[in-house]
Amino acid sequence: MAALRGLVLLLLLACGGPPAAGQKRKEMVLSEKVNQLMEWASKRPVIRMNGDKFRRLVKAPPRNYSVIVMFTALQPHRQCVVCKQADEEYQILANSWRYSSAFTNKIFFAMVDFDEGSDVFQMLNMNSAPTFINFPAKGKPKRGDTYELQVRGFAAEQLARWVADRTDVNIRVIRPPNYAGPLMLGLLLAVVGGLVYLRGSNLDFLYNKTGWAFAALCFVLAMTSGQMWNHIRGPPYAHKNPHTGQVNYIHGSSQAQFVAETHIVLLFNGGVTLGMVLLHEAATSDMDVGKRKIMCVAGIGLVVLFFSWLLSVFRSKYHGYPYRYVFF
Repeated sequence: MAALRGLVLLLLLACGGPPAAGQKRKEMVLSEKVNQLMEWASKRPVIRMNGDKFRRLVKAPPRNYSVIVMFTALQPHRQCVVCKQADEEYQILANSWRYSSAFTNKIFFAMVDFDEGSDVFQMLNMNSAPTFINFPAKGKPKRGDTYELQVRGFAAEQLARWVADRTDVNIRVIRPPNYAGPLMLGLLLAVVGGLVYLRGSNLDFLYNKTGWAFAALCFVLAMTSGQMWNHIRGPPYAHKNPHTGQVNYIHGSSQAQFVAETHIVLLFNGGVTLGMVLLHEAATSDMDVGKRKIMCVAGIGLVVLFFSWLLSVFRSKYHGYPYRYVFF
C-alpha cells in the first residue's frame, strides 16, 4: 500500500513538474525581452531592428507588449522622399511617448529598414514603404493593425490616434518648438509698421481695393485647393512606386490627396480665375477693340484649358465619371 502511494506521488510530480518549469522559463524569457527593449528605448525612442531582432522580440512568443513597427527605406540610394518625411513624424510620436510621464513597457516603437532587414520584408510579403504595422501583445496582426497611410497621412497626431485605437495607449504629441511662424508674423508687422512710419501722411495704400482683392483671392485659392486638409492630415508630397519608380502626384482615390496635388489644383484654379478676370476686363475696359478682342480670346483659352485639366483631375479620382470638358 505504501509503495502504491509512493508511485502515485511520483506520477503527480512527473505530471506537474514540466509545465511549472516551462511556465517559469517563459517568464524568464519574457523578462529578458522586456528588459532589453526598455534598455534600448531609454537610449533611442525608435528601436532599429534587423531580421534577427525582429523575429526574436516581435514575432516570437512570449510577448505581453505591443510593438509599432515602421517598415521603411531610408538609405539615400533608395530615393524614398516620403520615407524621410514619415520618419520625422514617427520620431516625434516615439519621443512624445518615451518622455511622457505615462511611459510604460506596454508599447514600444521600432523600425526595420529594407537595407538592414530585407528578409523581414520578404517574410511579410511587403513590397512598399513606408508601412506601419501594430504587432499586438496577443495574437497576430489583424487588418486594422496595418496603418492606412494613403488615407490618413503620416502626421504624428494621426499616428497617435491610430495607436490609441489599436492599443488603448493615448499619446499626447509634443512637437519641437517652431519659430518660423512667429518670425514671419514679426517680419510682416515690421514691414507694415515701417510703411506706416514712412508714409504716415499718406495711408491711401491701406484703402487700395485691388491689393485687398488680390490678397483675398490668394487666400481663397489656397483654401479651395486643399491646404487646410494637408495641414490637418499631413499627407506625403507624392508617391513613388518602389517597383516601377513612377512618381504619382495625383492620388487615385477621392478620400485622400497628395501635397503636390493641392499645388496642381491651385495652379489650375488660378488659371481659370485669370481667364475670368481677362474676360471681365475685355467686356468692361475702355481699351481699343483690338486689345479687347485679344484679351477675350486669351481669357476663353485660359478658362477652357485649365478647366479641362481640372476636370481631368476630378475624373481620375472619381472613377467612372462620364463627362469631360473639351480636352483630356
